[in-house]
Amino acid sequence: MSCDFSLSTQPQPTPARIPGRVPPGHLVSAEKWRGSDLIAATKGKVKVTFEDDLGVVDFHSSSETAIIYVSENDMVAGTNYKRKLVKLRKANSMKGIVLVEKTPVSVQYFPPLQKFVVLELGMVLLFVTSQTEAGSLLVQMVKGENSAAPNPFKVKRRAPPLDSAVLSTVQLVPKLGGVKARALLDKFGSIKGIVQATEEELIPVVGKANAKHVKAFFNHKTS
Repeated sequence: MSCDFSLSTQPQPTPARIPGRVPPGHLVSAEKWRGSDLIAATKGKVKVTFEDDLGVVDFHSSSETAIIYVSENDMVAGTNYKRKLVKLRKANSMKGIVLVEKTPVSVQYFPPLQKFVVLELGMVLLFVTSQTEAGSLLVQMVKGENSAAPNPFKVKRRAPPLDSAVLSTVQLVPKLGGVKARALLDKFGSIKGIVQATEEELIPVVGKANAKHVKAFFNHKTS
């Protein structure tokens, strides 16, 4: 029996709940992560608040950002995690970020997951090699969210030209670097735009060699 993960299905209430506004410098975590290596990596760097009912969400680094963690076991076990991702995607009020545990065991399952998250859902995907690395990345997210809004009484609802999580994803392309990653996003607007660009369209922005790296990375080929 096949599973349909299409976004065109009848809208249903999204089980993604955030308990009020996340205070600056705080990470809201699902209770199941208490005592984990991930939480241990955040100790002394951000304040962690645990909640019993965050729905499909594992963490909130801000009131606008919801994060789901896909572990090595999740990837090996099958596609059940896709249902969680689709439900989060339907929560239009929040920016969805997916942290994926990419290990020697799970690496074979990574390409289809990357395509599903980035191309089909249009969400940001970041990979980590362990819970400890994920904890450090969450700390960076919390601090980045705080620096992005220093004045809580002066809210400017605008889409930042370069979202830090999106930029981080593009910078994962081997040998690309931050400057050229920014140039790609300036030119094509999003990760989806970069993926859909031809190699000929990429060359004027990043050069021939880097254009090949970009296509190889997002098409999951070996350069």
